[in-house]
Amino acid sequence: MNREILEKPFGPEQIKQREGNFGKMLDYIEGHAVVQRLNDAFDANWSFTIIRHEILTETDEAIVIGELKAGDVVKTQFGSSRITRARESGDIISLADDLKAAATDALKKAATLLGVGLHLYRNDRTQTGYRNSGTQHDTPPRNNGGNGNGNNLPTGGNRNHGSGNNRPYRSDGNGGNGNGIGRLTSKQYKYILKLNEEQGRSNADLDQQCLDMFGSVAQYLSKGDASMVIEQLLARSIRTSHHSFLFSVRTETPPSDFPNVWKLIGGGPGELA
Repeated sequence: MNREILEKPFGPEQIKQREGNFGKMLDYIEGHAVVQRLNDAFDANWSFTIIRHEILTETDEAIVIGELKAGDVVKTQFGSSRITRARESGDIISLADDLKAAATDALKKAATLLGVGLHLYRNDRTQTGYRNSGTQHDTPPRNNGGNGNGNNLPTGGNRNHGSGNNRPYRSDGNGGNGNGIGRLTSKQYKYILKLNEEQGRSNADLDQQCLDMFGSVAQYLSKGDASMVIEQLLARSIRTSHHSFLFSVRTETPPSDFPNVWKLIGGGPGELA
């Protein structure tokens, strides 16, 4: 493992920005740049596997658990993405694309545990005055009514990409397209209560958890923060004997062959998040 390469700050040309909550500008690194960094640090001798995935119909989210391996080092993290629906019909456009976006989100978060992009979390940027957030999906807009900004929804849709909260290892609203400003939806709240009850916890326990994490009780969380709570509650319920293998990406080819490697899961470099 070459920590110097892993922890090397990304150049200004590699750092992208988007607007988060309250007009804050948040920094993020694109998925292909993270893959290139891992290839450079491990001489392309690493692998990434999705060990579990969930489709949350209650909140219209795809959540995966990804495992990054490099030699004897193993890092596991959550990734998430909103399910993209057609504007008029409300039909899912491409669940595979949503799962790939969640998978790349998990990869980027796991890579952060190895030091990739940590500089985005350490200090506030002087030019913006705001703390950075290093996770962002960059999946391109889709056709057939698909949306890249979170606005093209069927009635009652809940696409709140990008919460803008500045906490490491989260997906900033699970999708990064549009914004997650505003109070959580009724679907999110009911699902949080359901997960909490299934784990034998009281509402007081839940509210205390939310207060510790976000300074607000569950009922008044933002949409993005509610997604984070759902991820944590799901993590509590994981059983080691229950694995749902979806796909595995192994990067045992030179960095120049990366586009072909990613096609193993049906994507291309432009579809990386």
